[in-house]
Amino acid sequence: MAGSLRSLSKYVVPAATLAAAVVVWELASRVLRIPKFIMPTPSQIVVEAWEWRYRFIAHSWVTLYETLGGFALSIVVGVPLATLIVYSPWMRRALYPLIVLLQAVPKIAVAPVLLLVIGYGETSKVIVAFLVAFFPIVVDTATGLAATPPELLELSRSYRAGAFKTFVKVRFPMALPFFFSGLKVAITLAVIGAVVGEFIGSDKGLGYVILSATSYWKTELAFASMILLSLIAILLFGAVCLVERFVCPWLAPAAEE
Repeated sequence: MAGSLRSLSKYVVPAATLAAAVVVWELASRVLRIPKFIMPTPSQIVVEAWEWRYRFIAHSWVTLYETLGGFALSIVVGVPLATLIVYSPWMRRALYPLIVLLQAVPKIAVAPVLLLVIGYGETSKVIVAFLVAFFPIVVDTATGLAATPPELLELSRSYRAGAFKTFVKVRFPMALPFFFSGLKVAITLAVIGAVVGEFIGSDKGLGYVILSATSYWKTELAFASMILLSLIAILLFGAVCLVERFVCPWLAPAAEE
């Protein structure tokens, strides 16, 4: 009984807090008579979102496609890079500074260059999402691979396991918690990267809707787009957590404490 109450409170308390915040927002906007173009009320945002519901589907699909494309590319590139960094000291010295330097460059500055080089299309947005998302995957995966207990490595060598078999059977399974930590950070960053790319140059996507809405002082439409982006990021984060539960079921009890 106590366990079920605790489980229920995990969802009831955040939902009640969010509902209270929305009510306070609505009342404060009406009482203080804040202009709609500065801070729309939640009810105005809902009305605008309902009027845009069909167009939002198309724009959301574009942003989702760009986000998932950049996220997938970050996994394809990030995991091999992390493996090279861990297995080769020379590659670590050669690649790690470059990766940190690439991460330090503001992506809002890279996006216009990509637009000139790659062209006006979704590919440039996918690459911006990739550039934003791949760093946590590289760092967390490399940390997990390097954190494998030496005793397990000695045991695998005693069984004459090769480097590839040791990686598949020992190193990568031990690094999975770190890997999924990187994925959870990367998926939310990929949403940001896709939107940054749409800000620079696009005629579709939720980033484009936000930019065009603020240009015409349609703040309620911009807020509706931002809320929809937040929901997309939360759903994608939850999807990664769900995959983690299936792949690493032994982590579930620790996460629930």
